[in-house]
Amino acid sequence: MAEAQSSAIVPDLPPSLPGHVSLVFRAEDIFVAIGVNLDEGLGEPGDVVAGDIYALDERARPVRLVMTRPSAGTEPRVAEGSAIGVPGEAIVRLGRYTMMSPDGNRVEVMLLQVGGGHWVLPLAPLSSRTDYTLLQSTSPAGDTRLSDLMCISFCRATMITLADGRQRAIEELVVGDRVLTRDHGPQGLRWIGRVTLRAVGAFAPVVIARGTLGNASDLIVSQHHRIFLYQRKKLPGVATSELLVQAKHLVDGENVFLREGGFVDYFSLVFDRHEIIYAEGVPAESLMVTEATVARLPAEIAAEVEARFPGLTQVQHFGTEPGRQAVEDLGPQALYQPGRNRR
Repeated sequence: MAEAQSSAIVPDLPPSLPGHVSLVFRAEDIFVAIGVNLDEGLGEPGDVVAGDIYALDERARPVRLVMTRPSAGTEPRVAEGSAIGVPGEAIVRLGRYTMMSPDGNRVEVMLLQVGGGHWVLPLAPLSSRTDYTLLQSTSPAGDTRLSDLMCISFCRATMITLADGRQRAIEELVVGDRVLTRDHGPQGLRWIGRVTLRAVGAFAPVVIARGTLGNASDLIVSQHHRIFLYQRKKLPGVATSELLVQAKHLVDGENVFLREGGFVDYFSLVFDRHEIIYAEGVPAESLMVTEATVARLPAEIAAEVEARFPGLTQVQHFGTEPGRQAVEDLGPQALYQPGRNRR
């Protein structure tokens, strides 16, 4: 069985540190609002019905599940500091589910058994104000990663623009390199993170084909990574001319598409501030350091981020983040224009 590997450019840390922290909900907190299993919480694959509409209880609060870092041939277990289970206890994967919100966004969740109870691990954010239609339920793959990776960004071989205008492959960057930013000129790179995953489901990368946004080569990023799109004229229904659009919202199956299969290397870049940098010539965000993003990193990496960025108070770059429906309403004619990101 192939394992997901994670690493970062960080100093040696004690091997006793857990592998990562995930936020989970009680299975009964995600219940059927409309459908066959009305009012029932998320059940095992044999007990759920495709087409049922689920909702997240507005009173639900996520719980921290701390897991060990698995070595070769082992599965993650409950680690010290977890709010559920006891250290060393097995984490049993019961099912994997694909749901869709009314705006067409797909969300994958996993059902786990921990501490004698059933818990739901969202692989993308869930909202208590949104209904989710169950599309599919399956037994989980053995190598499915138990962490939310929305914080991971660029794929291997992405060319990043340096302060002097040269471009360098992201895997060749080192801490201290000065990278060109849109708003603050040359900025020193403070941290680099890397993770290797099977490119399926929520972990499949988004490919923005060459030329779609004026990019000379394909730009390949994770689904939640946000692309900066500047509109010379503010578009109807959008609060600002500056847009921060999740890559998955740009997917149209032609110019922008998901690439599933095999493995993918994801790289995160962190600066003193949440910056807009240039990847394949396209403005895109750096990793924004907040408590929410750190909670999704392996704990040894999170410890380094906390040490380098005390307080975890980075503020999001200015801009409006439109949802999938808003992007569809704008249409590709407003977004896919070569060179339109340049001011």
